[in-house]
Amino acid sequence: MNEGPGQRENGTAAGGYAPGLVVDRTGQAEAFDAIGKRYDEAFPHKEGQIAAVHRLLAELPAQARVLDVGCGTGLPTSGQLADAGHRVTGVDLSAGMLELARANVPGAEFLHRDLASLRADGPGGLGRFDGVTCFFTLLMLPREEIPHALRLLRSLLVPGGRLALSMVEADLDDAGIPFLGHTLRVSGYLREELRRVVTEAGFEITGEDDYAYAPASTDAPPEYQLFLNCRRD
Repeated sequence: MNEGPGQRENGTAAGGYAPGLVVDRTGQAEAFDAIGKRYDEAFPHKEGQIAAVHRLLAELPAQARVLDVGCGTGLPTSGQLADAGHRVTGVDLSAGMLELARANVPGAEFLHRDLASLRADGPGGLGRFDGVTCFFTLLMLPREEIPHALRLLRSLLVPGGRLALSMVEADLDDAGIPFLGHTLRVSGYLREELRRVVTEAGFEITGEDDYAYAPASTDAPPEYQLFLNCRRD
């Protein structure tokens, strides 16, 4: 989940990555605030996400700085990273999700930020990270924004830093779908197109996996999940 550049911590409305690219994600934040604990109930099995973090852990130095983008409830990813002894910062647009994350993973730092507002340097800058996780967060962006978001994530990594990324394989652009009693707008790519977008943003894909996934919730359709482990070129 995300917010926009120029937004201060705890802001929740418009933003973009470049002049002329402005979005309002207030509705997305409100939906995830309302969903809260039901999210982990609807998606109880996260084998692909857990495996992708295991691959990332094998590539990180000890006590690495890791950014969990769209951290949600903090489970499982922020928890896995913190349990492995890394310094974890989680960011999310949903204040309700962050409240759960702080309770679930007290050893991590959680900030109310939009992906598009993140900066390594300058006021509010987070510095650079050895690793970034971004699981299903880019789904919530129109396709026009996704290449900008990937380049932004790259700018937050040290040279050679690692990105663990996941998307749902789907030929969609800002399409409305029902989700746990709310309507969310989501985007996706077929896998060859996703690989192209990721590599053009300046990443080398070092590993790839996929999982067929059927959510526990009956109003969430089955999906095909793609996991990419990447290195900043």
